[in-house]
Amino acid sequence: MRDDAGAMVLLADYRPAAYVIDHIALDFDLHSSATIVKAVSSVRRVADVAEPLVLDGVALTLNHIAINGSPLPASAYRLESDKLVIFDPPAQFDLAIETLIDPAANTALEGLYLSGGRFCTQCEAEGFRKITYSLDRPDALSRYTVRVEADKTLCPTLLSNGNPIRAGDNENGRHFAVWSDPFPKPSYLFALVAGAFDSIEDSFTTMSGRRVGLAIHVDHGEADRALYAMDALKRSMDWDETVFKREYDLDVFNIVAVRDFNFGAMENKGLNVFNAAFVLADAESATDADFEAIEAVVAHEYFHNWTGNRITLRDWFQLCLKEGLTVYRDQEFSADQRSRAVQRIKDVKTLRARQFPEDAGPLAHPVRPTAYAKIDNFYTPTVYEKGAELVRVLRALIGETAFEQGMALYFERCDGTAATVEDFIAAFTEASGRDLSDFARWYAQSGTPRLVARGVYDEPSRIYSLHLTQSTPPTPGQPDKRPLPIPLKLGLLDRDGAPLSARLGAHANAALEHAFVLDAASATFVFHDVASTPIHAPLRGLNAPVLLEDGLSPSDRLVQMAHEPDAFTRWDAGQRLMREAVAHAAGLSTDGPDVAALADALGRELDRAHEDPAFGALALRAPDLADLVRATPSPDPERLFAGRVAVRAALARALEPRLRALATATSNEPFSASADAAGRRALRTAAIDLLAALGPEAESALADAFANAKTMTESIAALDALGQIEGDAFDHALEAFLARWRERPLVVDKWFAVQASAARADIQDRVRRLAGHDLFTLRNPNRARSLFSAFALRNTVAFHAADGRGYEFLADGVIGADALNPAVASRLLTAFETYRLFDERRRLLARAALERVAATAGISRNAADIAARMLD
Repeated sequence: MRDDAGAMVLLADYRPAAYVIDHIALDFDLHSSATIVKAVSSVRRVADVAEPLVLDGVALTLNHIAINGSPLPASAYRLESDKLVIFDPPAQFDLAIETLIDPAANTALEGLYLSGGRFCTQCEAEGFRKITYSLDRPDALSRYTVRVEADKTLCPTLLSNGNPIRAGDNENGRHFAVWSDPFPKPSYLFALVAGAFDSIEDSFTTMSGRRVGLAIHVDHGEADRALYAMDALKRSMDWDETVFKREYDLDVFNIVAVRDFNFGAMENKGLNVFNAAFVLADAESATDADFEAIEAVVAHEYFHNWTGNRITLRDWFQLCLKEGLTVYRDQEFSADQRSRAVQRIKDVKTLRARQFPEDAGPLAHPVRPTAYAKIDNFYTPTVYEKGAELVRVLRALIGETAFEQGMALYFERCDGTAATVEDFIAAFTEASGRDLSDFARWYAQSGTPRLVARGVYDEPSRIYSLHLTQSTPPTPGQPDKRPLPIPLKLGLLDRDGAPLSARLGAHANAALEHAFVLDAASATFVFHDVASTPIHAPLRGLNAPVLLEDGLSPSDRLVQMAHEPDAFTRWDAGQRLMREAVAHAAGLSTDGPDVAALADALGRELDRAHEDPAFGALALRAPDLADLVRATPSPDPERLFAGRVAVRAALARALEPRLRALATATSNEPFSASADAAGRRALRTAAIDLLAALGPEAESALADAFANAKTMTESIAALDALGQIEGDAFDHALEAFLARWRERPLVVDKWFAVQASAARADIQDRVRRLAGHDLFTLRNPNRARSLFSAFALRNTVAFHAADGRGYEFLADGVIGADALNPAVASRLLTAFETYRLFDERRRLLARAALERVAATAGISRNAADIAARMLD
């Protein structure tokens, strides 16, 4: 964050705190508008020289302060807007502080706030300072004992971190509960929840035989919809024991679902607080994507118990150490629960859609940044998704065995500490016996490396020489880049699609796949005994977060689509062909692949879709318009949109009988959230989506698909498809959908999002009407995102409209949200990050919208920081 002088926080300026707090006893007397918080902290100085004790605190009313039982005179301390400075404290003492806070007025959803009449906390990154004056920094580890008191009728459930110690009734209809967390933790992991819930309970027996009580607490009437989350939790606990040998360490594990939450979920020790969207699901009202997300997020937050809680961060610059590493762990979990090949493709799609644009724009920053103005703005795809990819790079560089040994050493060595990226890398250096200093550069250097691969085959000698170069474009603050170690996994096919064996180096053994590392700006790798001119695939599985320019022809890619054994490469070949076809149809290139041949290739994917229908569904979907924009120099969104429509229409026409058969297929099998059943639905919905490219002639079939849908996945797919056609069926379906689901907030979010992303002539007026709808509110983050984020991120042609109305609409949403919740506003604002790709007119209009946000009176530091970086 910026301090009062506006200075940036710098990694280079880190120094340990002068004081530590070994134990904190918190006492909450909960009232909606006047909660009293009493904190007694056991403090000791660890600095060699006496200095003032500086505690963080924001929006607090200080009622009382005492040291060792004696009230402090006003001359002994100073209150600032965000600090409490105690001038001359003893070397060791008990500090008692009483503060008054107003949870009902806390619309920012940081600290202690009310959601649906229930008390809830969110303390990451700097929310604890809104509860009491504290050392609110991640390296300040303390043990907590928490007493919570509230009205028993309004708040029958009282929860905090750790294990329950005792509970009882007080006078006047109030009751209390006391919780103790035996594990030292930073203040950002503190949690408290109090309210009335429906709950489901279960248990898990750990690998050492301990019984852990599990509970999930949800809105009244929603308990059955938490059953899948409970199942995902138990599978996560079992998987972490099996794969990483990590056992849960408390007697209980609680999850609470709340409607108003800025993020997906929070990993507070023993008490995870979740956005209800990532807990609640049933066969009727949730999509397969909802089930998949619940599984992944429940796993992610549980895995934080070790990568984030037991081992936390020395400072916020190390955020990737918990988030990137835990994303890697949840991706591996999902891959084991579902199709590993499909999971990898989905992870790459997310990386390319979210992180690559960040790396290429004004918000680019290293995985471990060196400075920040507001830490909330660095919970980014670079920290999360690219951070996960760096763990994958590390695993590829040192091998599976050394990676497992390094993880075990990291857990052993750093348990109970606030660690750094250097601590993490040191464990793998020791385990592998390798110098990983070049790998560490991945954490310090922003930008996406460009990898260029060109091969030359010499038939007489049967030698294939593969020349590779890497380069990383300049990014803000980093004009010059150094080479990075890029692990590659290469396979070769002949022109008939048969695998080719080769020897990498004159004396190597022949193999069908080769792993090697490019660690220089350029290098040539020589393969011997190659039987014929090969088609190379140097980046099977995408072992590193790079952009590959492989120089292959459309005919080469068609061979890969038909025969490449690596599923990612096969899918990527199809996506590249479709991008090239769109560019040609849009008049942006003079040559392009034969669309009929591409349709034949997709037909072959449908032929074998029974082997993995989820993969078939991914193969059938054309790149999103946002993907096409990012892949096109000086993109014209209208021309790309028209080109995409034309290519999809040609593919749909060629595959029409098969698409209609898939779209109208019915099944009497009971609903299952399994990967296999979800894959079959994914294939059907991909067919529905492609059928929409036929335009009005498909409207009736799509309306029938909506009317006959048996799952929310199929309902939303049909609505999305109808939203691509200028006809009345879309609005009729929307009316029926809302009439059925009006009382389900999470489903209503989908109703807003499907309209905000629709390709309709009236879209600009439609989204403005939706912003005034009686069910719309900026106070709920999910609802705000369902309109403004869906419009800006999923409706590229409308957001980047040539008249600037899309930019104006998002700016209006950002300004409105900022007055209530700065964290939500700054997230919405990041949708502008690609505006510099476009023509001068659009750039000027986008800048005008950003300047209006920046000039808004009272704009938050969150939004001001993002706007300034966008405009710089």
